[in-house]
Amino acid sequence: MLLAIERIIYLIPGQPTEKYGEEYFLTYVRNGHIIFLMKTVIEPTPLTPAVFHILLSLATGEKHGYEIMKQVKQDANGKVKMGNGTLYGSIKRMLDDNLIEPAGDKIDPTFDDERRRYYKLTDLGRNALDAEMQRYVDVVSLVQERNLLPKLSIKVPQ
Repeated sequence: MLLAIERIIYLIPGQPTEKYGEEYFLTYVRNGHIIFLMKTVIEPTPLTPAVFHILLSLATGEKHGYEIMKQVKQDANGKVKMGNGTLYGSIKRMLDDNLIEPAGDKIDPTFDDERRRYYKLTDLGRNALDAEMQRYVDVVSLVQERNLLPKLSIKVPQ
């Protein structure tokens, strides 16, 4: 004879509570006793191209908005042009998501004493960038493994 035993599941938020890498502990309780505890880690979602390029430009150090825009254009060999709306809209969302943080207002000598707001990566932003780059590496490995584009090669700058 089979007996149906009620099972109660509780989601208990754990640490850290950031958007990327958030952990939850799944606890199974039966008849008042904890049967087992299971930890799950929520994987970061893929980044938009704008967010990826902004994080990539900040990976080498603090930059202000115009510097980020120039770095993105250089990194993409001119194939990605980021306008002010995209840049500052993305920066606002990234600040809200704790991917980047203000690094203070500083004077940039190349811009005639204008004060510029600088930004830098947070640990969470670095983790999101690392996860995205790993996804790219995994896709390139899969393409190579399946010999889908045999004429492509990875160019490594000297």
